[in-house]
Amino acid sequence: MINISIFVSGNGTNCENIIRYFQKSPNINIGLVLSNNPNAFALVRASRLGIKCKTLTREEIKNPDVILPILRDNGIEFIVLAGFMMIIPEFIINSFKNRIINIHPSLLPKYGGKGMYGHHVHQAVKTAGEKETGITIHYVTPICDGGEIIAQFRTPVSESDTVENIEDKVHLLEQKYFPEVIEKVITQL
Repeated sequence: MINISIFVSGNGTNCENIIRYFQKSPNINIGLVLSNNPNAFALVRASRLGIKCKTLTREEIKNPDVILPILRDNGIEFIVLAGFMMIIPEFIINSFKNRIINIHPSLLPKYGGKGMYGHHVHQAVKTAGEKETGITIHYVTPICDGGEIIAQFRTPVSESDTVENIEDKVHLLEQKYFPEVIEKVITQL
């Protein structure tokens, strides 16, 4: 059984979807949902599903003497970022080498990097007149959105699509594919 921690900052639809996907898995367990935002609705979603939750300040997340024992004490072997709005400290990346993955709402390397998240990405796709967009699931490295790409999934974009339509299309891809890719990556460990 591999124990996962999901790192979240916001609403938590991907977090909830991942939890539900693995609820009956004999191989993968969601051991902890961790947030840097005490008001993240993801914490409510996870708690309702019986998952242990923990909130840490940015300073605590940046402190190896705080966060690493928490992850160790919860038996965490793999980390999934699902709308986590903080750069992962390098000591965590080094402690979980090739065991941290992130989802990004564009086809990287397009529209990635610092400041490119959520609505900002979809607005950039719309402004550029892109004919397609999608999601990228990648390993986390010290370079923001620069880790090895694990998988990408695409959706068409039309001129009549609003930023909200684009966001909805991308969200459907996230819901369908993110848990499947997590499972595939973990079962290949």
